[in-house]
Amino acid sequence: MAERCVTVSLDARDVHCRARLLDDAAPLTCAAVWNALPLSGDVYHAKYARNEIYALFPPFASTEPPLENPTVTPIPGDLCYFSFAGTELATTSYGYDREVAPGTTLVDLALFYERNNLLLNGDVGWVPGIVWGQVVEGLPEMARACNDLWRGGAEGERLTFRRA
Repeated sequence: MAERCVTVSLDARDVHCRARLLDDAAPLTCAAVWNALPLSGDVYHAKYARNEIYALFPPFASTEPPLENPTVTPIPGDLCYFSFAGTELATTSYGYDREVAPGTTLVDLALFYERNNLLLNGDVGWVPGIVWGQVVEGLPEMARACNDLWRGGAEGERLTFRRA
């Protein structure tokens, strides 16, 4: 199979990076994401994991991928996939209480842009993610934009994943 890549963008900031899909390590997750592209949603900056931005989507795979190529310590440039039940996110501490209802499932597609990340949540414990891509171009520019997002706010910004 030829190498597949995606472009990850912060649309309002007009910043993009390119990531290679890790088809050998996470084939089911890569297939699910690839077949669903393009995907775009409101961006959030992580509260617990540290140097992470992400968007939430309704489930898009016919079945959720298994925990392939898992990590709890993502490195800069990792793209991760998480699946959450609405009850896991429907508390005011997460800030989605107006958007996420119990009984729903959400997919979280995330980009980690700096080091020293730990997927440990005080409410539920370890939260392993599936590493399905690795940024190969544009990470320094994206990291600067992510830091600006952290300091300046995410309102009006969208995170988009599309085929490169």
